[in-house]
Amino acid sequence: MINRLLVANRGEIARRVFRTCGSLGISTVAVFSDADADAPHVAEADLAVRLRGVRPAETYLDIERILDACRATGADAVHPGYGFLSENAGFAQAVLDAGLVWVGPPSAAIAAMGSKIEAKRLMAEAGVPVLPSLDVAAPGEFPVLVKASSGGGGRGMRIVREPGELAREVESARREAASAFGDGEVFVEPLLEAARHVEVQVLADRHGQVWALGERECSVQRRHQKVVEECPSPGISPQMRERLCEAAVRAARTIGYVGAGTVEFLVKGDRVAFLEMNTRLQVEHPVTELVYGVDLVRLQLEVAEGAPLPASPPEPAGHAVEVRLYAEDSDYVPQTGVLRRFEVAGDVRVDSGVESGSVISPHYDAMLAKVVAHGPSRAEAVRKLVTALRRARLHGLTTNRDLLLRILTSPDFQAGATHTDFLSPTGPNAPLDGEIRSDAVVWGLVGLAAALAVAAGNRDRATVLASLPSGWRNVRSAPRRAVFEEAEVVYDPLPDGVTTVSARPHRVVLERDGVRHAFDIAQYEPDGKVYVDHADGCAELTPLPRLPEPVDHVAPGSLLAPMPGNVLRVEVEPGDRVTKGQAVLVLEAMKMEHRIAAPADGVVSGVHVEKGRQVEAGAVLAIIQEEDR
Repeated sequence: MINRLLVANRGEIARRVFRTCGSLGISTVAVFSDADADAPHVAEADLAVRLRGVRPAETYLDIERILDACRATGADAVHPGYGFLSENAGFAQAVLDAGLVWVGPPSAAIAAMGSKIEAKRLMAEAGVPVLPSLDVAAPGEFPVLVKASSGGGGRGMRIVREPGELAREVESARREAASAFGDGEVFVEPLLEAARHVEVQVLADRHGQVWALGERECSVQRRHQKVVEECPSPGISPQMRERLCEAAVRAARTIGYVGAGTVEFLVKGDRVAFLEMNTRLQVEHPVTELVYGVDLVRLQLEVAEGAPLPASPPEPAGHAVEVRLYAEDSDYVPQTGVLRRFEVAGDVRVDSGVESGSVISPHYDAMLAKVVAHGPSRAEAVRKLVTALRRARLHGLTTNRDLLLRILTSPDFQAGATHTDFLSPTGPNAPLDGEIRSDAVVWGLVGLAAALAVAAGNRDRATVLASLPSGWRNVRSAPRRAVFEEAEVVYDPLPDGVTTVSARPHRVVLERDGVRHAFDIAQYEPDGKVYVDHADGCAELTPLPRLPEPVDHVAPGSLLAPMPGNVLRVEVEPGDRVTKGQAVLVLEAMKMEHRIAAPADGVVSGVHVEKGRQVEAGAVLAIIQEEDR
């Protein structure tokens, strides 16, 4: 019996496991890096152990330090979560060798599936359909997909369409995989474009029972990372479902699997190809839990204690859809800083690693939360999710909420017509990027609401002539206006047809053409940013001071770091001629490589960084002198 469980992970998955432990009366232990000292998962555990440092290699990936934490706290079991050491066979064996309970599959099963190259060979021998592996140096066909042999989450994956790009992309994938998983081995296989990415949840006990808990649709991806997942798949027939589940059970039995795992496939028409087996709990496991009415973490713990599974799994009911809410901009660049407000309400499940006031650091993944809706039909689940996202209060950092809303409300998604190219830059849904503007009338009132709220706040804080209206003068000389970086707003007199119902620092109600619109306002120091929330979304406005302070001049053509990171490689030298889109240098941040490209054709007039240098967001990396046209 497990008495005290250490979760060798952080953030959302640590909190998720702790929640189930709390319902079972199991004591919990958190581990945390210096960057995570104030993280919610640390506060929620019964005991917590600091792993000094911030880099994954010296904290969450250090096996000996994790085992030391077990010894220091008396933990008798370890749950690996997902990512980090969750698919490390050596870690699993080390936990067992230390006399602890490992909440996961046997180390031999992890090893068998840990190498995707070996996994494909084993699955082919077991009769599971696979894609052929091609020569890394000369695949003989294009386009191809370069993939890391270890790990997942889209790291170490590159699409290559031209032979001349192959060597560079293979090397880049190797570096990224080595940084994220400690293993730089990669392989190449044909790229099966516009296919569905479908996975089957399996669960096996020590007594020979193997469940297949249906399939999940995971086709909507960016940078090879899933963004939207659902259960069941809207594009899988009952016959295909049976075929996939049978293949997944065969895969689990082939390697003597125990615990929760996922077998992933590409499906295009009648063609099925095994992708990989993830020997851990998946990020998207909540959609399966909601449809099948199970707690997969609880089942993991019971299986680890030796309990048998029932003879058959429960029957599914309804439909569930999950979105991954990230701190990132419309170019998928991760954002760092203080998440000033995080509130997601509605008939949804929210699994998060953050709360209001959390700091998003550059050292780890930028996912803030998973928001999941369940309903008797797919349409109802999607509608619940859309409503919750629109009404969410997300302040302080740019997020992908607008992108998620555009996906969920797009005709193709609502028709279930999803595939792995859904968000491709050249695909039919490429215009999904950008801000949502669902109601032009409402958005036309946003600036006005912000201006009125700021004026009301100034009046509330006034220490002189506090009884007079904001901006009062005995002789009107000009309309009263507020100047934001995004717009200049005249708010006295009000625009024709608009009346103020109420205007307070935190809430403004306006009426236009007989319709009332309510806006919740929040303003934060020291930057003074104003967030305006309403029924259809949120706007962020930056007030401009009337007497701005002098600022440092940034030379024209400067390439600025979009986030804090480490310079992995500099591709150019001063005097080099570059073309628009050409890589100038590569930054590593949040375990991913980010190419910084030339914004236009020109000549490199300066390079301000070198390989290995740590840079802050906004730092000048290089200067491109644009060519005259």
